[in-house]
Amino acid sequence: MAVHRLAVLIFLTFFVGLAWSLPRFLHGRPRGGMLGAPRRRSGGSLPPDQWLEQKLDHFNDADLRTWQQRYFVNDTFFKPGGPVFLMIGGEGTANPIWMVEGTWVVMAERLGALCLMLEHRFYGKSHPTPDISVESLSFLNSEQALADLAYFRQYMGMKMNVTYSKWISFGGSYPGSLSAWFRLKYPHLVDGAVATSGPLLAQLDFTGYVSVVRDSLATSPQGDMCNTNIMQATTQVEQLLQHRVGWADLTKMFQVCKPLNGSNPNDVSNFYEAIAGNFFGVVQYNKDNRAFEGAVGTDITIDTLCGIMGNTSIGVPLARYAAVNTLLLQTYGEKCLDVSYDDMITEMRQTSWESSASEGGRQWVYQTCTEFGFFQTSDGKDQPFGNGFPVSFSLQQCSDIYGKQFNKTTLTQGIARTNTNYGAKGIRATKVIFPNGSIDPWHYLGITKDVSETETAVYINGTAHCANMYPALPSDPPQLVQARDTIFKAVEAWIQ
Repeated sequence: MAVHRLAVLIFLTFFVGLAWSLPRFLHGRPRGGMLGAPRRRSGGSLPPDQWLEQKLDHFNDADLRTWQQRYFVNDTFFKPGGPVFLMIGGEGTANPIWMVEGTWVVMAERLGALCLMLEHRFYGKSHPTPDISVESLSFLNSEQALADLAYFRQYMGMKMNVTYSKWISFGGSYPGSLSAWFRLKYPHLVDGAVATSGPLLAQLDFTGYVSVVRDSLATSPQGDMCNTNIMQATTQVEQLLQHRVGWADLTKMFQVCKPLNGSNPNDVSNFYEAIAGNFFGVVQYNKDNRAFEGAVGTDITIDTLCGIMGNTSIGVPLARYAAVNTLLLQTYGEKCLDVSYDDMITEMRQTSWESSASEGGRQWVYQTCTEFGFFQTSDGKDQPFGNGFPVSFSLQQCSDIYGKQFNKTTLTQGIARTNTNYGAKGIRATKVIFPNGSIDPWHYLGITKDVSETETAVYINGTAHCANMYPALPSDPPQLVQARDTIFKAVEAWIQ
């Protein structure tokens, strides 16, 4: 029988004007998901929502419950005998704009491909359960998502008479990993995989993220001085946190919503992570691909932030650090910086599909707390953001949001299972290509060197997260142009 699904139109309109306690950038995920939507460049209607009946638990034949999963179809370019391109949805709402824009659509037109996209369970409109309680979220993991893809592939193969066509999977960020893993686990169902910006290695303490942020900031015209100024600002923050007058100064300078309590270690860690996160988000989506998204903040780059940090007319490094925060607040229309840990946890505990947490934050953090880790912490050495948000802070969030059973021991076991199941950076599949950008912090967990003759890396110097997936622009650097051509030639060879 079908699991009850709440009215999705209410869900779609719920977030307009909503006040958020969740960070803008949480565990590497911006609101809306890690893959942005490309700017719509032409008119016309988008493909409508379509639905298929999907099993709730693919690994328990005694569980007969089903639910409705959303997908999209674009057959505009399809020629009889042509390939099938499958875009894998991820940790956010599947956006039908991807059905008419992006590099894969250009490839589909050139190769006469049918384009399909499947939304990931528990994200967007694809609601397998009546709520997102911990009990319900037990059905949210990468293995169930891959099984969804396998069933969808067989279902669409029969429905559209493309069972024996060549199938190529595409994905960016977490779906980039899913794309590679789909080829690994179901090689009889997919003939090749493009795994863009996919973190293949699950890791508890992802200190490499901040290291890449540091190195990427140093590529600005200010060079290493950008990091030096951030480090000096961080030292000044640490000094002000030592006394109540300093708490008030920081509250005013950084426009904190509630008076900052320097004696509350959780609020302090949230504060450190939030002001560092201003830089994390910009680095992750720097320049070439952010310019395609059509989203707020696309004109803010590494050069923008480092330019502020190097502007002595603003004042001491701390004042510049605060100016960066002000710019991001204004850009995203936020009245103040909410660093209340209790407010964040209260919001993340909400289990209704109509809650703000159901936008994807609660679901993604659950996945990080059970199978991936990916905690971007301050535990690494030689980085400018201090040590205010250690891995213990992320682990505490797991326990405080989902229950005490979600702790370091259980997550360590989950991470080991993930890496054993898929092979991490030692993945052994064939016909998989791994594009990654040097600016993107996620490349640290991805594959940047060829694994074998049929598992190849495309390491794109100077580009950020999923840059190769977005529509081309005349201003694209030559290495990005070359990367797209390399990917196209690989796909073209796979479908022969």
